[in-house]
Amino acid sequence: MHSDDPAAQKLTDALPTTGSGDAASTERTIGRHRAADQRRRALLGSTSLRVALATGVTCCLGLTAVASARGSDDTPRPVEPLAEAVADRAAIADERASRSLDRDAAPMRVIPSPTAKPTPSPKVVRKAVKKPVKPRRPRPVAGLDQVQMDNAKIIVDVGLELKMPRRALVVALSTAMQESNLYNLASDVLPESAQYTNQGSGSDHDSVGLFQQRPSSGWGTVAELMRPSYAARAFYTALNEVPGWQDMSVTAAAQAVQISAYPDAYAQHEERASTVAAALTA
Repeated sequence: MHSDDPAAQKLTDALPTTGSGDAASTERTIGRHRAADQRRRALLGSTSLRVALATGVTCCLGLTAVASARGSDDTPRPVEPLAEAVADRAAIADERASRSLDRDAAPMRVIPSPTAKPTPSPKVVRKAVKKPVKPRRPRPVAGLDQVQMDNAKIIVDVGLELKMPRRALVVALSTAMQESNLYNLASDVLPESAQYTNQGSGSDHDSVGLFQQRPSSGWGTVAELMRPSYAARAFYTALNEVPGWQDMSVTAAAQAVQISAYPDAYAQHEERASTVAAALTA
């Protein structure tokens, strides 16, 4: 029987006229399409797939719309699982960003390394330079001035250095008092003597110095005899060569060394020479 509906009749005429086998084939084809469609919907509804697809922001938005529009049996599925996956992914992205050096919030605080204290330079200990202590000048005694007393001290110091007894000191002082009045004299006869430190000059031949010793007699050079310490040493050396000088008078001992034209002149200085020797050896 045919339907009276013309549209239905056209649809019926358009269908291929196959037997029962063809109807079964058609049903199987429709079933396969339906089964494939159901598998796609089931796959889209899978939480694992949603998490995988949530890695891209654009894909997440697109899949959210698809998952909301389609579900099994053509009914909308709830989107809570997908939203949770996107939120989890966003939290992971935020956690990774918190370790980024390019983030603006909470900038990394760099703790400065402790600054090493500079090693103090060793203190330079400068030793105080001691100024040479000038020897104390002896106070003049027995009517001598300071220059005379200084020369007398040189004569006594040389005698003490040579281990000479007190009497030798008195003999030497008496001799210098008579010969030069305890002044270191140059000689007008020897112009060279004026080149050295002196405290005046005499004119007794070529006699120079405290003891008026003559270079021409072998006492030494002009330069040597103009040094009071050398002149005193030369006198004591000559005195030691006089046999028994210790038992002689001051005048005799002095004359034995000096061979003076006035041998008795030395005796007048003995008392004053003893006072000076005592002051310088006290």
